[in-house]
Amino acid sequence: MALEHAILVSLLEKPGSGYELARRFERSIGYFWTATHQQIYRVLKRMEHDGWVDARDVPQQGRPDKREYSVADLGRAALSSWLHDPIEPESVRHDLAVKIRGAAFDDPAALIREVERHRQAHRDRLTHYLAGQTRDFTESDAGPQVPPDAERELQHAVLRGGIAYERMMIGWLDDVLATLARFGPDR
Repeated sequence: MALEHAILVSLLEKPGSGYELARRFERSIGYFWTATHQQIYRVLKRMEHDGWVDARDVPQQGRPDKREYSVADLGRAALSSWLHDPIEPESVRHDLAVKIRGAAFDDPAALIREVERHRQAHRDRLTHYLAGQTRDFTESDAGPQVPPDAERELQHAVLRGGIAYERMMIGWLDDVLATLARFGPDR
């Protein structure tokens, strides 16, 4: 996936400035596709030049005007084309997994703190995802008469995937920690 596609999706969900897009990447999209502020601004400029996004200056009280972007017809067509193109399943590239395998040739127990740090990061992300799910996707929001909302339901499907992934990682790291503990100083 190119950053352009992530930006198009975000702008179709809600038009915004480069700063607002960068904030969205930090809060939600960034867990699945990361980009720096500079990358976002550089790609937005190219997308505007290519006709994928439209930009308009929005006056603000007491602050400089902001440039708000929305998806143009060419951008919508590019996203549609990309959505219909097949992509290959992702391969796992995991530095920590290589370190864990390599620990067999050093001191396996020395890796415990690093694995604990990764486990905590995944617990923190899981907590963040669960809070977002509670905040944004409560059961009381949907009733039997509410028509399906593809945007909302697909956002929730992606979030559920993130929750499942974090739970899987925590379970795996628990297993790794139990295995590493067997090689501690009192083995």
